[in-house]
Amino acid sequence: MTTEEQKNTEQAELNQDAQTEQVDVEQNADNGEATVDFAAQLAELQEQLDQAKDQALRAHADAQNARRRAEKDVENAHKFALEKFSKELLPVVDSLEHALAAFDQHEVADAVKEGVEMTLNMFISTLGKFNVEQIDPTGTPFDPQFHEAMSMVPNPDVEPNTVIAVMQKGYLLNGRLVRPAMVMVAKAP
Repeated sequence: MTTEEQKNTEQAELNQDAQTEQVDVEQNADNGEATVDFAAQLAELQEQLDQAKDQALRAHADAQNARRRAEKDVENAHKFALEKFSKELLPVVDSLEHALAAFDQHEVADAVKEGVEMTLNMFISTLGKFNVEQIDPTGTPFDPQFHEAMSMVPNPDVEPNTVIAVMQKGYLLNGRLVRPAMVMVAKAP
């Protein structure tokens, strides 16, 4: 039964009670026993009506709040359903980045290097299509919400608490941290 139907049912019951009491009073008045205070009875019925309206209004508000919470939960479930999956793919991106760094130190055929670069770029663009973003904080102030400090190194050339090197990039999924960036932070000498 909806809240509107409950409200209508309660109103009908109150009206029926009022009519029954009025008939009883009229019969008693015919018998000469009219001792009922109509003003008190009217006030009591008005009080009951006000309470019923208040209860109906509260029930309606509770239903709306429950609906909003459920919609928000479903939205978050859709938004962050890929979190675990994307977290498992991040080591693959790391490995491709490490391979490219190793190619700079060792002589490797250009075709292999180009293939790994293309694979990495394609992988990163695919992650981007699903709102997975890289965090590369080199040169930015250290933020413990997005960075994990692996070490602090004295460096007079840079302001203290500035990220001077990234050991492992961090990632966000729809603005939520999936993995913090592992960084080296400058400290005062």
